[in-house]
Amino acid sequence: MNQTAPRSPFDLSGRTALITGSTRGIGFALAQGLGRAGAHIVVNGRQQAAVDEAVARLAAEGIGASGAVFDVAQEASVAAGFAALDAAGREIDILINNAGIQHRKPMLELELADWQRVLDTNLTAAFLVGREAARRMVARGRGGKIINIGSLTSQAARATVAPYTVAKGGIKMLSRAMAAEWADKGIQANSIGPGYILTDMNQALVDNPEFDAWVKASNPTRRWGKPEELAGTAVYLASSASDYVNGQIIYVDGGWLSVL
Repeated sequence: MNQTAPRSPFDLSGRTALITGSTRGIGFALAQGLGRAGAHIVVNGRQQAAVDEAVARLAAEGIGASGAVFDVAQEASVAAGFAALDAAGREIDILINNAGIQHRKPMLELELADWQRVLDTNLTAAFLVGREAARRMVARGRGGKIINIGSLTSQAARATVAPYTVAKGGIKMLSRAMAAEWADKGIQANSIGPGYILTDMNQALVDNPEFDAWVKASNPTRRWGKPEELAGTAVYLASSASDYVNGQIIYVDGGWLSVL
């Protein structure tokens, strides 16, 4: 008698994942990872052309994908983006709050507007998008997964990136707050803390010989991480394999924090 093989707990088939800031860099790598695990990917960005290009790249790999253009840092834009998803019949089962920016400046020279801009994009946006996704997850009654992208600076401060450090520390606690409020609704909210990753946002640091040498010397792996090396952790946290994991942060840093 033929028996159907049990479904892998990491299989995301039939689920839809919205990934903010996913037109390039870490966000796009996460889109590829979840898409290869079977999820339909909703690519997000502020520019229609960039979103369309990312959707086309995923489709060329055989990954089901669609786009959602909205500004994660603007409450009205987030609401309109979710209204459009509702109208299109897109039910978000998995949310990855990935969108983020950086602003390097000593605190004594830091303008309030730049402080606020970084917090709005890196922390408040995760609340705004997470709230809209969770409202729908709760209403549907089948739970969901929220993954917030933190950083090494969720745990360890670095000079000249104060607003980023504060925002990413907040991401760790936002995930715990989400877990505290929504766990009984079947929602798991966790964070990933990437280490120093080779992305466009870090290119100036990669190109700085002194900083590049420091990253390699301070990490047990003696190298930068790759965006795709975050995908496995994201698939785990997005899948049923992590159904009893909530309010946690997993650092994917090559062991950097272990040797501080």
